Amino acid sequence: MKLSDFDFDLPEALIATRPARPRTAARLLLAEGDAIRDLHVRDLVEVFRPGDLLVLNNTRVIPARLFGTRARGEAVAKVEVTLLEPAAAGGWRALAKPLRKVKEGEVIVFSDHLSASVAEKGEADLRLVFDREGEAFDAALAEAGAMPLPPYIAAKRPADAQDRQDYQTVFARHSGAVAAPTASLHFDRDLLEALAAKGVRFAEVTLHVGAGTFLPVKVEDVTTHRMHAEWGQVTAEAAAQIDAAKRAGGRVIPIGTTALRLIESAARATGRVEPWEGPTDIFIYPGFAFRVTDALMTNFHLPRSTLLMLVSALMGKARVDRIYRHAVESGYRFFSYGDASLLIPEG
Repeated sequence: MKLSDFDFDLPEALIATRPARPRTAARLLLAEGDAIRDLHVRDLVEVFRPGDLLVLNNTRVIPARLFGTRARGEAVAKVEVTLLEPAAAGGWRALAKPLRKVKEGEVIVFSDHLSASVAEKGEADLRLVFDREGEAFDAALAEAGAMPLPPYIAAKRPADAQDRQDYQTVFARHSGAVAAPTASLHFDRDLLEALAAKGVRFAEVTLHVGAGTFLPVKVEDVTTHRMHAEWGQVTAEAAAQIDAAKRAGGRVIPIGTTALRLIESAARATGRVEPWEGPTDIFIYPGFAFRVTDALMTNFHLPRSTLLMLVSALMGKARVDRIYRHAVESGYRFFSYGDASLLIPEG
């Protein structure tokens, strides 16, 4: 299985830099077996059935991009930092630009209320220890930080105040992600209420999406790729909801690849979702045996990416090739702020 098998031509004009407004106005490609229909997210009320269970990732994106300065005598230099994840030894692992000019032991000042010392410097990242913890750190980060937009958006424009709303789901609860579960960005309160009124049910899980989600695959034999681990949790309540839906004959439909990866991780041992907590580096590519997932709502993904491999595992590569060809020819908007697809494999 070669990396080049997952390549396709994507016109740059189809890469979305802002989301549709309102959220539910985004287009929705419905692929059910071999059939393809062009809808909108608001039409999900007609597509989902009573008894369906939607699995939502309730992680909250933190404003993980920081701009600071470090001083050596009278010389002051700018440093851009992107937080990656809490470090086992304390503090945060982070990327820095320019990394080569940052030294261990020096202090980076981000605002009057937030600074950090460089505790360790590796070949690719840093470990930063901030001068605040807990709620004081959260408040200072909210003031000084910017939303960590994906590289393909950040290259076109800086994050702004609108992204603090746009790049956060309406059901975000638990802070820790440095990238959004983007399929979930299409839901607003009105749509959730309309789906509930129809008899659609919801289960919430937490996967703190890391910056590794944007890392390119660098090996030609994709089966040798290693995923970056991300922390997740499936509570006993969520596991019971998923089990009840299955026993009642309902479909379990993760909203986004992050929710899918988490529930499939939690089902590897027994074939059913069990309460689960910890890091997962599960890599899903064609040939994967799905234990729980009946369908998937997701955005359109990068060429040569692990997420394109994941949807190919669910739908079959030939079908995904056809779906993506239709999406490009029909002008669907791609990536984090783009349109959505609902992928329902043949039963």
